Amino acid sequence: MAVEFFYPEYEIVRNFDRCIACRVCERQCANEAHEYRSEDKKMAADDAKCVSCHRCVSFCPTRALKIVKTDHTFRENANWDGKSIKEIYKQAESGGVLLSSMGNPEKYPVYFDRILLNASQVTNPSIDPLREPMETRVFLGAKPENIERDENGRIKNNMPPQIMLSMPVMFSAMSYGSISYNAHESLAKAATELGILYNTGEGGLHENLYRYGKNTIVQVASGRFGVHKKYLSGAAAIEIKMGQGAKPGIGGHLPGTKIMGEISKTRMIPEGTDAISPAPHHDIYSIEDLRQLVYSLKEATGYTKPVIVKVAAVHNVSAIASGIARSGADIIAIDGFRGGTGAAPTRIRDHVGIPIELALASVDKRLREEGIRNRVSIVAGGSIRSGADVVKAIALGADCVYIGTAALVALGCRLCRSCHTGRCNWGIATQREDLVKRLNSDWGCKRLVNLLTAWKHEIMEMMGGMGINSIESLKGNRLMLRGVGLNEKELEILGIKHAGE
Repeated sequence: MAVEFFYPEYEIVRNFDRCIACRVCERQCANEAHEYRSEDKKMAADDAKCVSCHRCVSFCPTRALKIVKTDHTFRENANWDGKSIKEIYKQAESGGVLLSSMGNPEKYPVYFDRILLNASQVTNPSIDPLREPMETRVFLGAKPENIERDENGRIKNNMPPQIMLSMPVMFSAMSYGSISYNAHESLAKAATELGILYNTGEGGLHENLYRYGKNTIVQVASGRFGVHKKYLSGAAAIEIKMGQGAKPGIGGHLPGTKIMGEISKTRMIPEGTDAISPAPHHDIYSIEDLRQLVYSLKEATGYTKPVIVKVAAVHNVSAIASGIARSGADIIAIDGFRGGTGAAPTRIRDHVGIPIELALASVDKRLREEGIRNRVSIVAGGSIRSGADVVKAIALGADCVYIGTAALVALGCRLCRSCHTGRCNWGIATQREDLVKRLNSDWGCKRLVNLLTAWKHEIMEMMGGMGINSIESLKGNRLMLRGVGLNEKELEILGIKHAGE
């Protein structure tokens, strides 16, 4: 019916004076938006199939293409915008839940953009990171409350297992299945070269990537996909996934169409079977239950690896974090509501959870008030976009941060938000062999290394400008932050003063 027709969101504009009908755009587009018409020997486009991934634009040898947002519009209405109307049409037609990829795109406040860094002047001179020592290493894990000595006065080594990072950034959880093997290998290689860690996500670990174990975090989620002794023992740390910023309170789902070949083998489930992670772990309904799993994982690995518990940022996250700190976990990972996803119900992604900045500040404050901050390290994630965001997150109380979307963008992602279709033209969020091979892992590794090398320089320069020479001195140092355009309650939760104070 006519009511089911939607005018395309994007239009492919082709300059026929430049177009030589080489058909590169046709070969590069997995969505089949381009077509060669032999009758008039010209290229044509189906705008309705375009997801604005820019692959055709990037590869066009004559620069004959561009993608523009359509100016087609609905009648103006401050309450009923075109997006809301289209979503109702789609659900009225299908009776299904809307799915989306990547992070929350709605116009909620981005608190990192409303926080400014302080700088040193005369009484507390700045530090030149090019000429003076600057410590960017961080150690993640529980820290002892005091120093213990033996009968000869020598200090006892009572330090629990730690993760050492060359800089306060790690690659966050993205499962093999949601992203391609080549994307996973790019992350693993880059983590090894940088001296940081990457996270397998809940899809298990491909046999070929066990050699990167010293730089790997393996995840144990509610579905327990790919979890076995070798998987747990071969990593630097283990993460229990209780929640995810893009979909708090619900589980995960990888369609059976993606569960083929090596993915089926890695996840240890039959080919063509949907990989469904339940919303809860069916053996965890209390902090006591969580504690049992934490110690089961420690027992299984000889108490040699830190255990991380990952939760979504929700309104009572500080109380949850307090319980996790008492469960025996070594690290708490908090994922804000702008965190990315391969696929999530649109309503959950866009309307559930809270910003990572507020969650992080409230967790750090509560753990300090309760005198248990040293029991755990804090990792913050959920749309960390630059070195400045890293510095601000650490000053709000994080030990380090997770990045996911930023890493994918470095690999070529254009945030076209069609990951759940499996037709990623850049070879990242796909399992199609012809598309996967478009991403070379050596090339991807180089770009990731370049990105974080640049961020590391930025972090050192910003720390130097504040007169701070180590990440440890920056951690929770809210005196170095000032808010702009924030109300009193927001400033109170963040624990910072307004600019000018």
